[in-house]
Amino acid sequence: MRTATIKKRRLGSIDFQAFEVGLGTWQLGSDWSKVDDKSSQEILAAAVDQGVNFLDTADVYGDGLSEERIGKFLKRCKEEVFVATKFGRFPHPGWPKNFSLYSIQTHIENSLKRLGVEALDLVQAHCLPEDFLKKPELVEWLKILKKQGKIKNYGMSVETVEQAQYCLELEGVSSLQIVFNIFRQNPIAGLLDKAKQKGVAIIVRLPLASGLLSGKFSKGTEFDEEDHRRYNCDGQYFNVGETFSGIPFPKGVDLVEELKALVSPGMTMTQMALRWILDFDGVSVIIPGATSVKQVVENTSASDLPALSEGLHQKIQEFYQKKVVKHIRGKF
Repeated sequence: MRTATIKKRRLGSIDFQAFEVGLGTWQLGSDWSKVDDKSSQEILAAAVDQGVNFLDTADVYGDGLSEERIGKFLKRCKEEVFVATKFGRFPHPGWPKNFSLYSIQTHIENSLKRLGVEALDLVQAHCLPEDFLKKPELVEWLKILKKQGKIKNYGMSVETVEQAQYCLELEGVSSLQIVFNIFRQNPIAGLLDKAKQKGVAIIVRLPLASGLLSGKFSKGTEFDEEDHRRYNCDGQYFNVGETFSGIPFPKGVDLVEELKALVSPGMTMTQMALRWILDFDGVSVIIPGATSVKQVVENTSASDLPALSEGLHQKIQEFYQKKVVKHIRGKF
């Protein structure tokens, strides 16, 4: 049981106070990590035990398996837990047929069944192709689903800052899910403050750049064939920026080795990377994944640490500008 103070942040204009460290649950779909049912329940229980009350999932994670496992957990969980899910990338019927009111409604109803709830706390469009993201029908359909009582709030999960800026102007958008970490610092320039002013929650995915920023990988690290860190390492199947934040893996390992020299005594690389993000008050919640109870505890402990010094922030920013930016692939 967590004994430290649980630091919460309001989810933008949504009437909910989230512990600033949430849990991403892609791994609970066993898409890239062989997490069995027993382990998934242990991870979820440990997260809530540490104060986590915000879970992020998607219908496509394990073709619904992640949602099913969360639904199973919610049936016995006595704490209030906010669940954000996503739609748009489910393989059936797939694109472009996924983009219709009927398809979106069907996907939402299936998520409701798997999670075992009457209404979804937050639904996010899941990194849609840009031409579909910008079709006016999208928001109109989400408004219909909200009016029907199937969703309580809707937001957008996007690939680039430009897309995020566009979505900030859309009617009724409650949240933006973005990639933001030491290897992807561009949201600092304008986006975080603007979202805060508009009352739009910022949900940070890939806070550890697919685990790179944990400092636990070497160039000899091998990933399973089903792991996106192997099959999508160069953007072979989806946006290259979703794996290692677009950094080529060998170069990422080298960069992390240099960063380790900046880690303060008594702090792990993981903790510094997560604490760095939490130091920005425009961030509502970060959603690191975890494949073990030990990782859950380490991730949530970042909330207990003091803010990094201004000097350290400056060094990390200079490191990014001088050594990282030139290696990022894909639009960001």
